[in-house]
Amino acid sequence: MNILACPAGLGTLVAFIKKGVIPIIQIGIPILLIIFGMLDLGKAVVAGKEDEIKKNQQLLVKRAISAVAVFFVVTLVTLVFGLFASSGTAGEDTYEDSWTECWNEA
Repeated sequence: MNILACPAGLGTLVAFIKKGVIPIIQIGIPILLIIFGMLDLGKAVVAGKEDEIKKNQQLLVKRAISAVAVFFVVTLVTLVFGLFASSGTAGEDTYEDSWTECWNEA
């Protein structure tokens, strides 16, 4: 990573967000949502109550939809940042150019 592309030590923060926080949100949260939904459904099945099973099936479906939504929202935001970062104008030394270089280098 070229730290010189980022202002005053911001490179490590941008790299941490791009390579650490975003993957955790994009992959970790959907996995946790599905696991918790499966645990709730498993508890209802073991209890054997039909109304609890149906309620937890609906909850599992909602959590799965939420997991897919979280994954694609993070993907969309990353794509938009990438598009903005790649659309910088060459040859001009502006703040936008330095930000896009910082994002691309992270």
